[in-house]
Amino acid sequence: MKKVNNIAVLTSGGDAPGMNAAVRAVVRTGIYNQLNVFGVMYGYRGMLKNEIFPLESKSVANIIQRGGTILKTARCKEFYEAEGRKKAYENLKKHNIDGIVVIGGDGSFNGAYKLSQEFDIPCIGLPGTIDKDIAGSDFTIGFDTAVNTAVDAIDKIRDTADAHDRLFIIEVMGRDAGYIALHSGISTGAEHIMTPEHIIDVQDIILELQANERRKKLVNIIVVAEGSAAGGAEAVARQIKEQCPQLDTRVTILGHIQRGGSPTCQDRILASRMGYAAVEALLNGTSNVMVGIVNNKIQYTPLEQAIKAKEHIDPEWFKIVKILAS
Repeated sequence: MKKVNNIAVLTSGGDAPGMNAAVRAVVRTGIYNQLNVFGVMYGYRGMLKNEIFPLESKSVANIIQRGGTILKTARCKEFYEAEGRKKAYENLKKHNIDGIVVIGGDGSFNGAYKLSQEFDIPCIGLPGTIDKDIAGSDFTIGFDTAVNTAVDAIDKIRDTADAHDRLFIIEVMGRDAGYIALHSGISTGAEHIMTPEHIIDVQDIILELQANERRKKLVNIIVVAEGSAAGGAEAVARQIKEQCPQLDTRVTILGHIQRGGSPTCQDRILASRMGYAAVEALLNGTSNVMVGIVNNKIQYTPLEQAIKAKEHIDPEWFKIVKILAS
């Protein structure tokens, strides 16, 4: 087992509230264990450009409450190629880095896995994604904040819907996963929730809206994940307006508001526990795993498995939605 002395931390892919809390935990746990800790700016792009610099305890002071990421993030097509990864590794060796913590989603983990396999450098992944689409952890860093942001917005929209007897179709993030739509929709009493995992025929929704109109239920909220099979909110709205022109129908796309903002208490604690566990894993000789929390306990999932496996929504959730919205 190689002794780890110098570790690097980076954030990659889409930003998520709580990433800064994770960076802080990695840095301070590393320093506590007498490791040298380096930050990599702009994810894998920074590795390729040698944007690598030492971090001290004071470097991460006053960041736990901040959204975004102080290390920045970026996409890097060059890292997809073996030649690009070789260049990145050579830059890591210039700083004698012998362990890496990657905070991001499955794409980020895929890059870490390839780097570790090709150059025998231990990598630990922390699931930082608002979509909660990675298997191996009950929650991902940023999900709770994103959902609470969506809930706050939908609650305010419902006030307007109620005042004007309107139908609002609200689009939330979730390209391949509908967890934000599911959780925010249930929490706000949405009449319908449309996700990529659960196909709902818009025609069925139209029939229900017409029935609601007959019984004078004129306020309706439909929450749509951006990756739903029916398309986004605009596509759903077009179909409804064609057959129900009498309904006062409006569309709201929440967009990137869901990515920003100060992380919730849950995301700060989750990120802190995961950051601490990542450094402990490197110190114990554990490599190529993702740190997750399952049933409130730390769990390590092989990176390869975390990349391939996807979190699946239990169909019973949609039964709950139908019953509670009736």
